[in-house]
Amino acid sequence: MPPPAPDGPQRELEQLAVQIRHHEAAYRAGAPEITDGAFDDLFERYRALADALGVPEGNRLDQTPGADHTDGFVQVAHRVPMLSLDKLSPNRRGSNGEPMPLSEQLDNWYARRRQDLGEPASLGLIVEPKVDGIGISLKYDDGRFVQAVTRGDGRKGDDVTLQVRQARAVPERLKLTGQLEIRGELYWPLERFAAYNERLRARGETPIKNPRNGCAGLMKRKEPQGIEEAGITAFLYQVPIAENVTLPPTQEAVLSWLAAAGAPVYLDETARFDTPEAALAHCEAFGARRDGLGYEIDGLVIKLDELRHYDQLGGTDHHPHWAIAYKFPPERKPTRLIKISVQVGKSGKLTPVAELAPVTLAGTTVTRASLHNFVELARKDVREGDVVYAEKAGEVIPQVVGVDPTQRPPEAAPFPRPETCPVCATPVMAEEIFLYCPSPACPAQIRERLIHFASRGAMDIDGLGASTVDQVIDKLGVRSPEDLWSLTHDQLVSLERMGKKSAQNLLDGLDRARGRGLSRVLVGLAVRHVGATMAEDLARYFGDAERLLAFSSRYVSGDEEAITKVAPETGSGAIDGMARKTADAIFTALDRRAVRDVIHGLGARGVRLSAVLPVTTEVEGVAGKTFVLTGTLPTLKRSEAGERIKQAGGKVTGSVSKKTDYLVAGADAGSKLAKAEKLEVTVIDEATLLGMLQRQ
Repeated sequence: MPPPAPDGPQRELEQLAVQIRHHEAAYRAGAPEITDGAFDDLFERYRALADALGVPEGNRLDQTPGADHTDGFVQVAHRVPMLSLDKLSPNRRGSNGEPMPLSEQLDNWYARRRQDLGEPASLGLIVEPKVDGIGISLKYDDGRFVQAVTRGDGRKGDDVTLQVRQARAVPERLKLTGQLEIRGELYWPLERFAAYNERLRARGETPIKNPRNGCAGLMKRKEPQGIEEAGITAFLYQVPIAENVTLPPTQEAVLSWLAAAGAPVYLDETARFDTPEAALAHCEAFGARRDGLGYEIDGLVIKLDELRHYDQLGGTDHHPHWAIAYKFPPERKPTRLIKISVQVGKSGKLTPVAELAPVTLAGTTVTRASLHNFVELARKDVREGDVVYAEKAGEVIPQVVGVDPTQRPPEAAPFPRPETCPVCATPVMAEEIFLYCPSPACPAQIRERLIHFASRGAMDIDGLGASTVDQVIDKLGVRSPEDLWSLTHDQLVSLERMGKKSAQNLLDGLDRARGRGLSRVLVGLAVRHVGATMAEDLARYFGDAERLLAFSSRYVSGDEEAITKVAPETGSGAIDGMARKTADAIFTALDRRAVRDVIHGLGARGVRLSAVLPVTTEVEGVAGKTFVLTGTLPTLKRSEAGERIKQAGGKVTGSVSKKTDYLVAGADAGSKLAKAEKLEVTVIDEATLLGMLQRQ
């Protein structure tokens, strides 16, 4: 059953926290689902509820920046925390419950700074562009570039020195002495971004959606060769650490000092003011200049100019007190919501969508807008027939961000949460605040699921690429994975660009895939939380699909013996890495009729549904031991190393625990290495592993 509607402030706070974490993760992954304005709405509501409930500052979600760690990158601690910025928000409300004007918010911030400093005179302010890129911390030793680290969670970030150097994003030398940490923003100039996308289109590849996400993606390439042609560059603007050198006394002077040393700065786009009124007026007028810049900005930053005030003021765990951000307001217009429909995405996620009376936003006519999820729909109380406010920012899909209840039709009723998939009528499953259709045969998910099913990491079906999947769906009526094994040679040769040889190659590929075994079938079905390692563990433990499905029924029915076996309240269960929440999701999905039908259908087509156990030659010291692999190994791919361990009788898992015997660490080993050291797990390199595997 879907999760219940919010039943109080505490429940709403928890749901908001889930949404904020979800959207932060999507943003960091380069696939934002909502606009910045919509995210700020969520954040302001969270802040207001946390205040009302008296949540201690240290326990609040908004007290730490969103992490950007990527597995495989070494993490480096920041000597000075690299924090987010507090914001002037159009959604902030005063003690009377009414919206607080930005001018009042800035005046309050400025007055608090004067009070904190005991300064009766005015404080100078400098306003700088808020570049829409990724924060970076650079170390220079006597002018020589030595290290680059991302912001991360504010306390530690990922070492991207190799990527930044390969991209030629910052100067290798500056005319400076001493040991310096210089902070700035990596960004993708719009002209270079457009040229890069043109090259992608010419090669038939999907263009990158926006410069910020593209920049973040390039900086997290573990093999960065070739990224110098992209044109990533940087603006540098802050020097939090300066040893054996004296900094100028003001932020304005620091920018000039950096520029004279050869650093890229945005000095021409900064301005200094003596009053908050003048600074805000500058911010509000600057929006008209955005389109004339060669890079994207999403606002401006208002800082105190005197650097001596920075240490005096300090900050919270989330933001410094000496600066505040002004975000450009997105274009927002009212329109009538005609209908609410439910869209099923490729992962099966159900999303409510507003069908709108046409409205022009950011130069385009909008008739559909996201309503995010059903918890958010209920929180905003959006109903069919309402006059709603829609906004659009960048290339993110339009959003409904508010409703005018004074214009609500008397017959308008709350929209019910679906209990079944609107496309295939399968009962939905809930995970946190989100609803999913778990059926692998759901027509709304067929294409993406079939592409995944045929992929190398799943059933590895040679000859079944995306274009062929489109054709077998549209022209041959394939609707579920098992249908693939009913295709004939005559059917396949009728497809475009499919000759007799290609058709036979695909049939041969399907025939080879029949024997891949249960673990590959489970990966191919895209069951949530079932990756390659979990699939292998399930296949090894249960042996075949019938035992697995029978156990799933027991688990879902509440059989305590079954639950305790795989997800005990204390300690580890029979399957490594399976916590209660993970077990609930996996066995509930496997117990769904639609999933069972696909599995049985595959069995009827001769697909092997038992475990394929690797042929092993037990090697002393490896057999019976549990290994975790992390980082880049000198000669072996991690998948190859894993196979060799299994062939020697060892076990490979994806996460470090007390049961781990060895962590095999290569270059750029990340959080797994830190956890292994904390748990005192033995850490070895590739050479040591190869020596162990060669023992007789």
